[in-house]
Amino acid sequence: MMEWTDRHDRVFLRLISRHARLYTEMVPAGAILHGARARFLGHDPCEHPLALQVGGAEPAELAECARIAADYGYDEINLNVGCPSERVKKGRFGACLMAEPALVAACVTAMIEAADIPVTVKTRIGIDELDSFAHLRDFTARLRDAGLKTLIVHARKAWLSGLSPKQNREVPPLRPDTVYRLKDAFPDLEIVLNGGIESLDMAADHLTRVDGVMLGRAAYRNPYVLAGADRRFFGVSDPVPGREDIVRALLPYVETQTAAGVPLKNITRHILGLFNGIPGARAWRRYLSEETCKPGAGPKVIEEALENIATARASRRAA
Repeated sequence: MMEWTDRHDRVFLRLISRHARLYTEMVPAGAILHGARARFLGHDPCEHPLALQVGGAEPAELAECARIAADYGYDEINLNVGCPSERVKKGRFGACLMAEPALVAACVTAMIEAADIPVTVKTRIGIDELDSFAHLRDFTARLRDAGLKTLIVHARKAWLSGLSPKQNREVPPLRPDTVYRLKDAFPDLEIVLNGGIESLDMAADHLTRVDGVMLGRAAYRNPYVLAGADRRFFGVSDPVPGREDIVRALLPYVETQTAAGVPLKNITRHILGLFNGIPGARAWRRYLSEETCKPGAGPKVIEEALENIATARASRRAA
C-alpha cells in the first residue's frame, strides 16, 4: 500500500470505522533512520489504533525503528516480509526474506527487545519454489520461537521473478485454506488473513477460522466497505455513518491541512471511491478530479462535489 495509506487517507478511513486497526504504508528502515522522520512517521491522534509498517533486514536498524515507533506513539510495529516488488527485493527486504527465516527471526527478536509495543510480521504463504506448507510451518515456528505473537498472512505465494507486483496480487491463486491450516498448527499464535477480502460478509466467514482479517486495496478502492465494521465486529451500537456525513466530518481536517499548504488533491485522491456503486459516483469523481488541481482549491470544492451528487440523484428520480 505504498503511497496509498498515507496520513490523509488514514484520517479519512478513521471517520468510517472508529475501531479497525489502521496501518501505514510500508516505510523503509533507512527512511526512518536517515530521512525526513516527521514526514514518514507523523500522524493525527485520531488515527489510533495505528500500526507502523516497516521494511528492512538489519536487526539493529529495525530495533532502532521499533524504539522510534514507540516514541512516536504507534500502537504496533509491523515488519513486511511479503512485498514482492523489484525495488524492495534489491534492498533485501520484503518477500525475499521468506528464504531467510533465521534472519527474520533475528529481526523480530531485536525489535521485541527494543520497544514495549507489539511487534508483528506480514508475510506470504510462500515464494517461488518455497511454497510448501512445510516451509511456511517452519518459517512460522522460527518467528514464534523468536517471540512473535501475531502473524498476518497474505494467502497467495509470490513469484519474485517474472511477475510484477500487480500480477503478484492477481495471478497466484488465493489459498485461504493454507492460512486456516496454519492457524490449526499454531493455535497459540494470532493469525490474521489478508488477500481477496472484498466485503464484511467475507470477513465474517474467514473469522470462523482465523483470529483477524486485513483489508487492503478493497478498502481503498471502495472505502465504504468498512462502514458497519464497528457494529458487526467491535460491539459498537452507534449508527453507521452515511457517506455525506463522513465527507462533512472530514471538512475541518481539510480546512486545516489546506491552510497549512497541503494541496487539496493530496487529500481528495483518497476519497474518490467513497460513493462507488451509487448514483452520482461518476459526477463526484469527475468534479473532484477536475477542480482540486486548480489554484486556491479548498473545502468548498468538496461541498460542491456533494451538491453534484444530490443533483444527479434528483435527476435520476425525475427520469
